[in-house]
Amino acid sequence: MTITAAGATTAPGAPDPASVRTAGAGGRRSSLLRWCFVAPAVLYMLAFFGYPLVRNIVMSFQHYTPRTYFTGESPFNGFDNWRAVFDNPLFTDSLWHTLVFTAGSLLGQFAIGLALAVFFSRRFRLSGFARAVLLLPWLVPMVVTSIVWRKLLDQDTGVVNTLLADLHLASSPVHWLSSPSVALLSAILVNIWIGIPFNMVILYGGLQEIPEELYEAASLDGAGAWRTFRSVTLPLLRPVVTVVLVLGFMSTVKILDLILALTAGGPADSTQTLGTVTYQLSFQQLDFGQGAVVGNILILVSAVFAVLYLRANRADFGRGK
Repeated sequence: MTITAAGATTAPGAPDPASVRTAGAGGRRSSLLRWCFVAPAVLYMLAFFGYPLVRNIVMSFQHYTPRTYFTGESPFNGFDNWRAVFDNPLFTDSLWHTLVFTAGSLLGQFAIGLALAVFFSRRFRLSGFARAVLLLPWLVPMVVTSIVWRKLLDQDTGVVNTLLADLHLASSPVHWLSSPSVALLSAILVNIWIGIPFNMVILYGGLQEIPEELYEAASLDGAGAWRTFRSVTLPLLRPVVTVVLVLGFMSTVKILDLILALTAGGPADSTQTLGTVTYQLSFQQLDFGQGAVVGNILILVSAVFAVLYLRANRADFGRGK
């Protein structure tokens, strides 16, 4: 039996009340200290991500025009903005163009980036220099790259058409950016060229983390190159693939500067995407309410893709384990 300072007694083996109070106070201080470290990040997210998101959602239900900046009046109009956007044929076309542009870009960037990552995983002379050169498209600003490609793809003076004519691969100039049937494909090819370095660098880093012993074991078991790639490389590279695809989707589905610099959404709206429609509604037609609607749809599409893909990948990984 223990006698405390206050004269109270405690049974043998029972915790000392003073020690409990001290431990509780220490735990509260530790928790408060952790929140002090986290608080700046939380405040930053709320101020620069949370508030704009909520404001954009509210704006999509308001009649918000340039006059609002002077009068402060932005009356709610219910679902009028949403109905106007969904009834606009341009929205349907831009949604389809966005899906085609995103799928084509991701497929091309990932396939070529993975092939280059596998190629450079085998060391050879000047491999580091070659990887550094391939990073240049990723380092150049998007607008600069788009303007350069617009010159290269010019139907009259572009280097691409000149090269095709010299190689006798085209009997007449290809209207890369002025034909409604080719312009979207041209934008996809340019975006693939821009995104290859990002995919290559991330996938190359993932390949370096795979133990060499696994490849040696597969070789001893008689597995060929394709079997080894399918059974060893891809399963172990899956977490990196998830990061590459999710980040690639987020940056591609909302792309704007590339399309504006290449085609400005033309010809005949054949390269209009959700990003360009948002820009057109908000800053050309100055209907910020309808522009907010398309922006919210972009956010929703990105969030749904990220959640579904991450959950599917987690389920596959769990079954693999």
